[in-house]
Formats: sequence, structure tokens, C-alpha cells
Amino acid sequence: MPYVDRQNRICGFLDIEENENSGKFLRRYFILDTREDSFVWYMDNPQNLPSGSSRVGAIKLTYISKVSDATKLRPKAEFCFVMNAGMRKYFLQANDQQDLVEWVNVLNKAIKITVPKQSDSQPHSDNLSRQSECGKKQVSYRTDIVGGVPIITPTQKEEVSECGESIDRNNLKRSQSHLPYFAPKPPPDSAVIKAGYCVKQGAVMKNWKRRYFQLDENTIGYFKSELEKEPLRVIPLKEVHKVQECKQSDIMMRDNLFEIVTSSRTFYVQADSPEEMHSWIKAVSGAIVAQRGPGRSAPSMRQARRLSNPCIPRYTARTGECGTHVGSRANVPSY
Repeated sequence: MPYVDRQNRICGFLDIEENENSGKFLRRYFILDTREDSFVWYMDNPQNLPSGSSRVGAIKLTYISKVSDATKLRPKAEFCFVMNAGMRKYFLQANDQQDLVEWVNVLNKAIKITVPKQSDSQPHSDNLSRQSECGKKQVSYRTDIVGGVPIITPTQKEEVSECGESIDRNNLKRSQSHLPYFAPKPPPDSAVIKAGYCVKQGAVMKNWKRRYFQLDENTIGYFKSELEKEPLRVIPLKEVHKVQECKQSDIMMRDNLFEIVTSSRTFYVQADSPEEMHSWIKAVSGAIVAQRGPGRSAPSMRQARRLSNPCIPRYTARTGECGTHVGSRANVPSY
């Protein structure tokens, strides 16, 4: 679902047909910024990309005339909608019907409140070829006219600017096939409660990496990708104290952040949207309750198991073996 980030921009994941009429949709992270009059997309959430990573594509909002449902135009593409920009039609896929409706609404609202500037009527001017994302440094850019719409992209020899460095577009195309999170597979095991991609913080380097999480009745584990059979780590639910929205999200500058607290470590996990974050919290919490029963935390479960074991005697000044009350301390056997 599209959500508003800390910079008051509308963000979220969509699949886009980058090459017109190719029928191949690629997973991208989109940012709708009405203040910058732009709709841009990246390989992933820029928070998870190396510093200086450039965008994959961008469209000025003033060039978008209409956004609408494209179910009839692309019947094989589920939850598909189309952006009309000049002579080019951009087809995108949402995650579900509600996601489609919300993206269509926010995009149409954005293009209605964006008034074209006089300079926008001359898209072939030399000024457009020199525009940069920051507008502060003179760097080399190339302007391609695709279906009557100018698409501004940095050249391969672009110097590093304050906003970042360029990426070889040939390498970018090759790397697209290696991304593991285009279309998450459905859980093959009926015991799996929830599965999907999230971003987690490392224990040592404190870097953030995208991992495939899988929750079942007894554990929550994460894999390098959905194609891997062996998990990188498995966390038994009996060791989880609580799962909640992260209170340090402002300090970490991360949206949709929640934490899985165990006795040995706190796992910080970032979902793709607020809805996904709450869905994970609800799913993990529900699995814990189903396993332990309501109101039973990990320490209380350990204590309950210890107290329920008749082979573990407990002696105090007023009790004898297995909690039997005695009249005096003299009756307590010595060891």
C-alpha cells in the first residue's frame, strides 16, 4: 500500500513494464513527490541501497495526463493500471485491488494539483539536458525522447554529486534478473502462517539487508532469498518476549520498523508498508499466543515448566520437599 514517509512523500512498491510492450514487469520502489513535481522509481527503497545509488527512472507529473485501471487493456496482468504520459503508456501492477485503487487516486490527485510551468512547454530545450536531481552541480545528463516524453538519465561518466553517483545502465539491466524479490512465492507448507520479504539490521555491522522471512507455528526464520532451502537463522517463538512497533524508529530514521525482542537479542525489521508492519506484528503475536496461551510470556512459561516438574525440589525456611509446609527449620534436610 502507498504510505507517507518522513519527508511527506508517497512511497511504495509496484511492478512496472519499463520496456514498452515487453510484457515483463519488474519490482521497483516508487516515490511520488509533489514538491519536486516528480514520480521516480528505484531498484529498492533508497534507505536499503548503497549511498549514492541513482534512480532507475523518473517522470515529471506535468507530463502525466491521466492514470486509470488497465484491467481490460492488460487482462493477463493482475491489478494493472496505466499512466498516460505524452505518446507513451506506462503499465504498472499493484499488489492487490485496494493497492491499485489507492495508487490511481493519489496519482490523479497529484497531477491535478500540479500546474505546468511555462518552461515545461519546451521539453526539448537545452536546460532540460543539464538538470540534476539536486540542481546544485553541473553534471552530464542525457535526455531521451520516449513517446514524446523527455526521460532524463545520467550518463555513464557522470561525476559524483551531493545526491549520489551514477550506475552503469548495462550493469543495472544485468542485475535486474538477480533480484530475489520480484514476486514472492506462496508458502509451500500448510504450517507456514506468513511469509514475505522484509529488511533487517545485521547484528555486527549494523547494515540493512533484504531477507525472506517465514513464520510457522513454532519459529520465525529468515533466508537470503525465497529460493534458498536453508535459513540463515531460526528464532524459536518460545524465546520471543514481545513483538512491537519499534520505539527507536525516529532515531534510526526508518519507516515501518518493528522489533522482535528475545532474551539474547533484539531483531530490528523493516516492512515495506505500515500495513505489512502491523500484519507481521499481528501474525507473530498471534502465533506466540497460540503456542503458549494468552498472557504467557517466555519467562513465565519457563517458570511454569519448572514448577510443574515434580523432580525439581524447592526448599525454603518454611517448606519442605516439593513445597510441603513444615513446622520448623529443623525438618529441612541438609545437603
